[in-house]
Amino acid sequence: MSASLMKMWISFGGMGALILAIVLILLSRYKLKGMLSIIVAVIAYVCLFFGGIIIALVVLSGPTGA
Repeated sequence: MSASLMKMWISFGGMGALILAIVLILLSRYKLKGMLSIIVAVIAYVCLFFGGIIIALVVLSGPTGA
């Protein structure tokens, strides 16, 4: 697998983490109550953080040579 293709799949993983964070934040704010809402929100913000870091690293690493 080439470096460009690997970078593409990693960026898809980062975008998936960001989409999951959106869904979990909406779920925790509008559908859940109590301690479960807090737990889901923490998981959502962790996904948001890691997804953002992954996307930032992919973008800032620049183009591949292939």
